[in-house]
Amino acid sequence: MIEPDFLRTTRTAYDAMAARYAELFADGLEDFPLDRAMLGAFAAFVRADGGGPVADLGCGPGHVTALLDSLGLDASGVDLSPEMIAIARAARPDLRFEVGSMTALDLADGTLSGAMARYSIIHTPPEQLPRICAEFHRVLAPGGHLLIAFQAHDDPSELAESFDHKVALAYRWSPDGVVALLTEAGFTEKARLVRAPMADERPFPHAHVLLTRT
Repeated sequence: MIEPDFLRTTRTAYDAMAARYAELFADGLEDFPLDRAMLGAFAAFVRADGGGPVADLGCGPGHVTALLDSLGLDASGVDLSPEMIAIARAARPDLRFEVGSMTALDLADGTLSGAMARYSIIHTPPEQLPRICAEFHRVLAPGGHLLIAFQAHDDPSELAESFDHKVALAYRWSPDGVVALLTEAGFTEKARLVRAPMADERPFPHAHVLLTRT
């Protein structure tokens, strides 16, 4: 199968700045209480349903994977960038980290109790997003939970708006549009948080959506 150009471009860009990225986000989410609250809710739902494996999809240097582990989840990480995965493995050798793509995850059907895609879809061309939504559905067990986060925009007539991200071309997404695609893929929305940007963030709202695989 021929790899899409956007995957090669994104991998190369993140490989080149992996060390700097890891340094910038070394404190995890200490200054993001609302983000941590949604992660806590996600973890609580997974634990309440008996636990099981959870994948941090687009895990970068593994700082949020480690947070999921601290919340009592059997967490592992997947990222497109080999350099990011090398940093994650060095920082947390007790956790599992693998190179992979959300377009074709190396996971058997229905093996996950939870999946998180925290800002991992932002470099995805809009026409590719349904494919990724289908992968989320495929790898999650029935009743499994998905937490997805992304920069948002408020025009419901447009699924995505591109913006000049510091690493590679990126997209802001309509929360309603993303939820509609995930609903078509077989998910039910449980909760949604749209927060204002923090002081050091670009002036965009940020959406966090919690869903369950039906």
